[in-house]
Amino acid sequence: MLIGYAWAFSPDQNPDSQKEALRDAGCKKIFVETAEGISPDRPQLMAALESSQPGDTLMVWKLSRLARSLRQLIKTVELVRSRRLQLKVLTQNIDTSTHDGELFFHVTATFNEFQRDLIVENTRTGLRAARKRGRGGGRPRALDETKLKNAEAMLRDTDAYPHVGDVIDQLEIGRTAFYRYFPPERIRQFRGDSR
Repeated sequence: MLIGYAWAFSPDQNPDSQKEALRDAGCKKIFVETAEGISPDRPQLMAALESSQPGDTLMVWKLSRLARSLRQLIKTVELVRSRRLQLKVLTQNIDTSTHDGELFFHVTATFNEFQRDLIVENTRTGLRAARKRGRGGGRPRALDETKLKNAEAMLRDTDAYPHVGDVIDQLEIGRTAFYRYFPPERIRQFRGDSR
């Protein structure tokens, strides 16, 4: 029997595409994990393994949906093997029921870990370099201190800038960015509006 396992390891991920792919591949049961990526507890994986019989196949959409690190992947695969199950990875054509699939699995897992480590290292290096130049990570601020003071002055000057949109146009920034700095109650304070 094919048993599907999907993992949405952050709150903004939707596992529907994983579930659909697993269903299309013939999985009769699909277990969906919603634990955070760093969490060692994966109750749905354990439920999937407990519902299986020797000879069944655990199927995942992508190797990264089975584990978030090489260490976690090795432990998970050992767990799968201890239950005498096979492992299939849809998007990477991995099937541990064959010798070639077993070899490809190990090479792919190692490469995935290497790639993840490179991304993390490059991000850290970039952040260190940015800090040396006096910048933190992320986007630059839409309004620096000078523009912020100008915006406050424009908001107070209701004759020259009768509408908030006039201030936004003059600053040449987006509305969302403007309202992040100036929520409605703060705008009312500058405009002398007691409503």
